[in-house]
Amino acid sequence: MTAGDVLVIGGTSDARQICQQLDAAGVGYTLSVATPTGQQLAGNIRGQVRCGRLELGEMVAWLQQNRTRWVIDASHPYADVVSRNIAHACEQAQVLLSRYQRPEQVPDLTHPLLFYVASLEAACEQARELGERILLTTGSKDLARWRAGLPGKTLLARVLPVPDVVAQCAALGFGVGDIFALCGPFSAEFNAAFYRQYRVEVMITKASGAEGGYLEKIEPALAAGIPCIVITRPQTVVVGEERLDSQDAFSRRLRRWLATQ
Repeated sequence: MTAGDVLVIGGTSDARQICQQLDAAGVGYTLSVATPTGQQLAGNIRGQVRCGRLELGEMVAWLQQNRTRWVIDASHPYADVVSRNIAHACEQAQVLLSRYQRPEQVPDLTHPLLFYVASLEAACEQARELGERILLTTGSKDLARWRAGLPGKTLLARVLPVPDVVAQCAALGFGVGDIFALCGPFSAEFNAAFYRQYRVEVMITKASGAEGGYLEKIEPALAAGIPCIVITRPQTVVVGEERLDSQDAFSRRLRRWLATQ
C-alpha cells in the first residue's frame, strides 16, 4: 500500500490513535493536518504528514492524484465546514468516507447553571447576562468573534502554548493577565483551583468529550456556583455504519476494510 491509499484528516488525539492503529496493521497512509500545531501533536507516527488547509477543489485533486481509496475524517467534532468539504470531495472523487467522532459525555446532564446553546452568537447573548469575567475554553480560532460579541467583558483565553496563538491573543487585545497558554486536558482539581485563582464568573466550553476533559471542566464550575455555557455539537454529515464513535469501532472497521483488499 502507498501513503496515498488511505487519508486520515485531523490534528486531534483521535486522529493520532487512528494512525497508531494503521501503523500496527501495516497500512500505508497520509495524515492531513491544517496547522503546524497539528503536525506537532501527531508525534512519531509512521505515515506521511501533510500540513496545510485544503479547499474543496484541492481536496478532490489530491484524492484523485493519489488514487485514494479510503478517507477517515477524524477532525475536531466542531470542524463542521471541514467535515462537509471532506464529504463533498469524497462524493466527487468516489472515495469511501468514514467519520470518527468521539462520543459526548453525559449529553443529557442538566443543572440550573448549565446552559446549552447552538452557536457562538447564542453563547455571547447568554454570557452577557451572567457575569463580567468570562473564561473561554473553546480554542483560539474564534477569539476575534468572542471579542466582538462580548464587548466590555473581561475575557480570559485558555489556549494552546504555541507562539503564534499567543501572538494572536495579544493582537486581539488580550493582556498578560488574560492569556493562559496551557496544554490540557486538566483535572477537576486543577480547574477548580484555576477558577478560584482567576475569579472566573462564567465558563464557556464545547461538548468536547472525555478527550477534551469536558466533565472535569463542568463539574467543578457548577460546584463553585459558576454558570457554564456549552456550545452543542453540529450534526455529522456521515451516518450509518461509517460513523464511528470509538477506537474499538474503528478497529472493527479497519479489519473489514483490510479483508476487502
